[in-house]
Amino acid sequence: MASMQMRLEVVQVPVSDVDRSKAFYTEKLGFTLDHDVEHLPGMRVVQLTPPGSAASVVIGTGMTTMAPGSLEGLQLVVPDITEVRSELVRRGADISEIQDLGGVLFAYFSDPDGNRWVMQGQTQQHIRDAHKS
Repeated sequence: MASMQMRLEVVQVPVSDVDRSKAFYTEKLGFTLDHDVEHLPGMRVVQLTPPGSAASVVIGTGMTTMAPGSLEGLQLVVPDITEVRSELVRRGADISEIQDLGGVLFAYFSDPDGNRWVMQGQTQQHIRDAHKS
């Protein structure tokens, strides 16, 4: 019997203006545009993948009843938060200063609709070791 596997690979992000959001995610955040298709009349699907990620986000029309800007807590983990934050600021993203929350570093930003994202610096080994039982 094969073992069950489940991978979270795509998350819908509710937006009001697909083209504006597509530009934000590709130009300001550096996401890769995987596809932009209209499967059915009124159903546009734009799939975008963060650099180095196995998971993608989907924006579009005709896919969800979530209100634009209602998503919170999507988290991007990066190896060097200072470097990535600097690059995003250089690209024109409005991102918070880095906060140290008990040795784990975070920064926050929102897309044009107000969907809220968290960027987390990769947890250093000595912090992980301190929490092992």
